[in-house]
Formats: sequence, structure tokens, C-alpha cells
Amino acid sequence: MIVMTRRNWALRLSIVLNICVLLYVCAHFGSWQEEGTNWDTGGVAAPLVQNVFGSESIQINSSAKTAQEARATRVMGIERYEKKNIDTSTAGSEGGIKGVDATKILGKDDTIEGQNDPLSPSSLNLKDIVACTDKSQEPRKMQRGDYWVLYNYVPMTISVKCWETLTYTTHADYTFLDNVEPLLERWRAPVSIAMHAPGYDFQTTVDSIKYLRNCGSELVSQLVTFHVYFSSKHVPNVVPPSKEVVNDSYNCTLGPPWANPQNKKMYKVEKNLLYPVNVGRNIARETAVTHYLLASDIELYPSPELPSKFLEMIRRRDQPALLTPNPKVFVLSIFEVDEKSLPPKNKTALQKMLKSGSAIPFHKKVCSACHNIPKSKEWQDAPETDGLHIFHAGKRTGTFVHWEPIFIGTNSDPSYDERLSWEGKSDKMTQGYELCVLDYDFLILDNAFLVHRPGIKSHKKDQKRDMITAKTNHFIKKIIVPELKVMFGKRTGCAV
Repeated sequence: MIVMTRRNWALRLSIVLNICVLLYVCAHFGSWQEEGTNWDTGGVAAPLVQNVFGSESIQINSSAKTAQEARATRVMGIERYEKKNIDTSTAGSEGGIKGVDATKILGKDDTIEGQNDPLSPSSLNLKDIVACTDKSQEPRKMQRGDYWVLYNYVPMTISVKCWETLTYTTHADYTFLDNVEPLLERWRAPVSIAMHAPGYDFQTTVDSIKYLRNCGSELVSQLVTFHVYFSSKHVPNVVPPSKEVVNDSYNCTLGPPWANPQNKKMYKVEKNLLYPVNVGRNIARETAVTHYLLASDIELYPSPELPSKFLEMIRRRDQPALLTPNPKVFVLSIFEVDEKSLPPKNKTALQKMLKSGSAIPFHKKVCSACHNIPKSKEWQDAPETDGLHIFHAGKRTGTFVHWEPIFIGTNSDPSYDERLSWEGKSDKMTQGYELCVLDYDFLILDNAFLVHRPGIKSHKKDQKRDMITAKTNHFIKKIIVPELKVMFGKRTGCAV
């Protein structure tokens, strides 16, 4: 009897518990549906999409409400981005100019698809891969050795995250600013320019910046940040505040200041100053707002859509050369075209020009060894393909020991020796030695290239510059090279 009684109580208790569970399920059935449980799969778990950059997986959910939430979040993300970058008051104030929409400027062609979508796997992966920190664009004045530097003197008006695009970093004096617009038309991403402006060249430089921002393409104010530097021995008479330059207008009927005959006589020339090319290179590079940057010369125009194609390649990370432990930079092939031709927009057009002779490898008639890229003939013969890939992994040794590559890299890469000038030449050779000793891989990109502004260069005898070059070579050999060997060591095959 006692056993039967216990069984009866257990049976009753089981019935009560089952009824409670059934009531609980019925009461929460609707809420579970709203929370995104996939009830259409017949109890099968939602499919997983593998994250190609690691073991993390992302669950796909077919719930209608989840899709609506994703769309709403995406819209909010874009709205937040636009509000951050659109100023509704005056031009040049923090955050941008009235009517500027960063998403429209960079556009689908210059960003990774979905990067403004916080739920997008490609967005999350790219951000995690780059793992960088955003930089301030606040103007500041600082000394740098013998130079005063006005960092972010005239900043660009949009804001970008450090991982979502590339920055073209370069240097110039005001006589080279006619290259800005054709460069931007092909690049369409941030540009950081360090302007050398000693003495009265400073005012002409400021006027040239105002002209570009007020009278030229709107891409200039949106995407270009101007930094200005000059020697402490050649300080301008007046240095107006950054806000004053940003907000000031310009009489466009006067034309570009660099074309004005009155400005042909430069302070730099009158005082017989050397052009501190590497000071400018380092300033522009260090202030780049993005992790990846292309440190180049302002007369070298990149093939279109390079920023978006490059970041898509980084996002895919599906090539063995990208996964090696060696430090690496991404090299661009460089070409010249004759003065009657426009720079080609893609590799196929470039190949036709190479065959016709209207295009040649860069500096072929000036210093062919300086830009003799490994597998260059094979690169020129290879057909154009979709996207961007690693064509070849080269080294700066052997017949390429004096190679001066221009590449996409980061601020972790060796900087440029600021004691070297443009007039003395060999200004990138010491950096090349450091890259070689540190065992960098030079990953040559297949469908991307640089083209010098139209006009093929030829060697011209310049006795004055030859004297400066001889002194520079002696200085490099006797002073810089011994320093580099102490600081970075030696590696077989590496040389300046």
C-alpha cells in the first residue's frame, strides 16, 4: 500500500509539472517568435556563416522582425554618420560643411560594401583586422627639429574611421598644387599634404589653398587636409589662425595664385633653400587619419578605385602572401605617359599605351634601376582581372638593391631620413635599406598602378644639383649608413 501511495503521488506530481510546462510554453510562444527564434526550420538550428578571418561564426536569422531591426540599425548608423559630418552652420567648422554627406563623397566605389552597417560581417571583420585608433584632426602648432609645423592647418571637412578607407599622403610647395584636382578625381579618398612655405611663400601657399577650396572641385574641401611647415630661420611675418583660413573666401576671378607671374619668384629660390622633402613626407604620413596610407609624390596619379579594391583584398585575406609573418608593404607599378595622352584608367588601357609607346615605365630615361620592379615584364603582359591581388612577393636585393618602391603601408613602417633633400637625390634609399634589413616582403599588386602627370622625363644636366648630389652621397655613405647598421643591423644583400 505504501508503495502504491508513493507511485500515485509521483504520478500526480508529474501530471501537474507537465501541465505547468505546457502553460508556460503557450504563454511564451508569441514572445519567442518576436525575439527571432526560427520556427520555420522544424527545429533545425539557423545556418551559420563562417567568418573568413577567424573561427567566429555569425548566425543568420530569418525572423521578419530581426530583419526590420537590422534595417533600422543600418539607417540609424548612416544617420549618425551624416549628422556627425554635416555642419548646418558655416563652412569649415568642426564636423564639415553644410550639405556634405560623407557616405556620398566616398560612395559605394570607395568603401567596403556594408561598412556603415553595424551588423555587416564584412564591416566587422575589416574593422577587427585593421584594429586601429582614430586620430584627431584638431589644428595644432609644434616644433619639429629646426621646423615649425602647423599640423591640420586646414583640415578636410568630413570624418572617416581609421579602418574604412586609405589616405594618400604627399608633400609639395604651392607651385605643385595644380595636381590636386586630377589626383582627387582618381583617388576620391582622404589626402594629407604637407606644404613647405618659408617666408613670403607662406601667404601664396595660403591663397592657393583658399583658391582650391573655394574655386575648384568640392572634393578638395571635403577630402584634403593641408599641413604647413617652414624652418625656424624663415618664419613668415604673419601666421593667421586656422579658423580664419578655413572660413575665409577667395576672389576666384584672380585665378590660381601659382599661375600668377608675380608669384613666380619664390622665397625658397631667392634664399637658395633646399627642399626638405622627407620632412614633408613624414608630416603628411604621421597625420594620416587612416591606418593604411599611400605615401607618394603629388604628380603620381593612382588608378581609379584603388582604395576600395585594396580594402576588399585585405578583407578577403584569401592569399597566402597576406598571411606570412614577415612585415609587408603593397607596391604599385609606376609609369609615365607622353604629354599628349591622358593617364589610363585601367590596366588594359595602360597595356595598349605601352605597346604603342605612348607610355613607358617610370624614370626609364632618368634612373631605370631606381624603379625596376621585380617581374615587371610579366606584370605588363598579364591580363587585367577583377579586383586586386598579389602578383608577386619581391625583395629589395640582387638586381633590385637600389629599388625605390612606392607602396601602401602604415605608420609602423620606417620613416624617411629628414636630413636628406630633394636636390641631393637618394632621399628614399635609406628607408629602402631599413625595409630590407627588417626583411619586409614587397607585395606587388596586380591591377593597380601609378601614372606620372603627362610628360615623359629625360635626363638633364644640372651642375649645381650634381654638386649637391655628390655631397649627399658622401654624407649617406660616411654618416647615415654606419648609423643604420648600428640601429637596424645588417642583412646579406641589403644596401643603400
